[in-house]
Amino acid sequence: MGSMSTEIRKIDILELIPQRPPFIMVDCLTHFDKINTISEFVVRKDNLFIANGRLMASGLIENIAQTCAARIGYVNRINNEVVRIGFIGAIRNLKIHRTPEIGETLQTSIIVKEEIFQMTLVDAVVKSGEETIVEAEMKIALSNIEA
Repeated sequence: MGSMSTEIRKIDILELIPQRPPFIMVDCLTHFDKINTISEFVVRKDNLFIANGRLMASGLIENIAQTCAARIGYVNRINNEVVRIGFIGAIRNLKIHRTPEIGETLQTSIIVKEEIFQMTLVDAVVKSGEETIVEAEMKIALSNIEA
């Protein structure tokens, strides 16, 4: 497991997601299996979603969505397929316990609950250290549009 974690971290996130700077809300993947994918992201002061020294709720939602995109991109990479553009279909049960400050490192975990056709339903948890700061359920719709 350790070597896969090291290898997956080395993949340039831009190879996995359709978003481009300055709209990048994940730094790297740290774990992938069929059910669970984890990303890491350092909150930086030059981020588009910073207000009053904190990452806004919209940035946290985008972080979850881009973790989903990186998961799909990684699956596409394994299968030698192109990265396609996805869209947030729905967000339910969003609980933001607090917004993170500049300098915090976030670990975003998505657990796949259902995958049907071009739709993926995930449970997401964003942590800073051991503290859960965000929980949500997100539905992602995958398009046929290449990134």
